[in-house]
Amino acid sequence: MKSALLALPLALSLGLASAYAQTKEVTFGHQDMIVPMRALMASGELEKATGYKINWKMIAGGGEVIKAMASGQVPIGEVGSSPATAAIAQGMDVQIIYILDDIGNAEQLVARNGTGINSVQDLKGKKVATPFVSTTHYHLLAALEDAGVNPKEVEILNLRPPEIAAAWERGDIDAAFVWNPVLARIKGNGKVIISSGDLAKKGKPTFDAIMVNRAWAEQNKEFVTKFIAAIAKADADYVANKDKWTPDSPMVQATAKVVGAKPEDVPAAMADYNFPSAAEQASSAWLGGGKDSVVAKAILDTAKFLKDQGRITELPSNPENFVNPEFVAAAAATVKN
Repeated sequence: MKSALLALPLALSLGLASAYAQTKEVTFGHQDMIVPMRALMASGELEKATGYKINWKMIAGGGEVIKAMASGQVPIGEVGSSPATAAIAQGMDVQIIYILDDIGNAEQLVARNGTGINSVQDLKGKKVATPFVSTTHYHLLAALEDAGVNPKEVEILNLRPPEIAAAWERGDIDAAFVWNPVLARIKGNGKVIISSGDLAKKGKPTFDAIMVNRAWAEQNKEFVTKFIAAIAKADADYVANKDKWTPDSPMVQATAKVVGAKPEDVPAAMADYNFPSAAEQASSAWLGGGKDSVVAKAILDTAKFLKDQGRITELPSNPENFVNPEFVAAAAATVKN
């Protein structure tokens, strides 16, 4: 994975390093995306790999992660490409250091059965929910733009995933653009209209990333290096052994427990994502290559879109300065892909 952009003063992102002493303890702000990392969280493997006590803080969306990082509650967390761009545009001193997932088809716009919605054009006059400033919000607006629909003709509601599930059950909304595990729940009584993968093909790629406070990461470089290497290894193992991720496997059971999903929904949900290797991430295909990196270009493109929508006021200058391939490059040297 967020309302009209939060006013996050630059001062909040300056001097945060002093709030994060090297105590061998860290709070990580995570979301509920269904990715291989969740099994590591449940098993304690990341604590073993790094030697740190990790406090796992579930946060309902990328916009909320940004707020938590800006206020000093967490120095490292998971954000989608849209909220990451928002943080960068607002002057937060952060860096994207790992691609948790290439979203692919893992986020979808679903219309409730019986609403008469069969296309993006049919959203006119309907209530559509999505977490604001999220990747799904970005893609909802992109889908409307591509279909020639004025967003003002659609009642777009700012709801976090758990709130979307509750609103769907009550019948309060006609459609939602969201990710799993909520996506699987609403698809049981809905129809997929468009996916994030469809919009990526139209030149609007999205991804989820691990983002850090820059100064904190510099002070805790050994932790971050080991942390990213462990996640990269887990991703590579998943890609090589997808058939072992069955509903009754320990990995799927653990993942389901962490994110609140049904074990039987986990394999298909995870398969909708793409997990680029550490070597791929270190290249210009993702984090490497400076201003020519895919991530730097995506930040600028997303920022232009958010500015057009009035969500940010300024475009970030030199977006490549907020992309750091150092840690995943180190992981690539140790992980077999």
